[in-house]
Amino acid sequence: MSKTLPPKTDFVNRKLIRPSLSEYKDQFSLRSAPPHKKPVPPEQTHAESFYYLKQMNSKTPMVVILSDGEILKGVIEWYDKACLKINRINEPNLLVLKHNIKYMYKEHEDKNANED
Repeated sequence: MSKTLPPKTDFVNRKLIRPSLSEYKDQFSLRSAPPHKKPVPPEQTHAESFYYLKQMNSKTPMVVILSDGEILKGVIEWYDKACLKINRINEPNLLVLKHNIKYMYKEHEDKNANED
């Protein structure tokens, strides 16, 4: 048996052409850029402060329901982190701790509910 030799090719003189890696890096970074992290939400939105200021400036009559069921009616004179000062007509003014407040609403909203 005679062996046949494979056809001779010029692999020896052939140069390996390799593209530069910077092209691939640019394409890869554009396609798979890491998503931007959402910023951490602020600890306080200041919505509560805005609400109190709005009611104080307009001197809106408010109804405050305490956690024990007591109902207070008056105008918010000032507030801080822990309490509200409620001015009442023909009754003594009160300093109410916020953690004792169940909820509050504008006094005119109570009148609208009674009319329905």
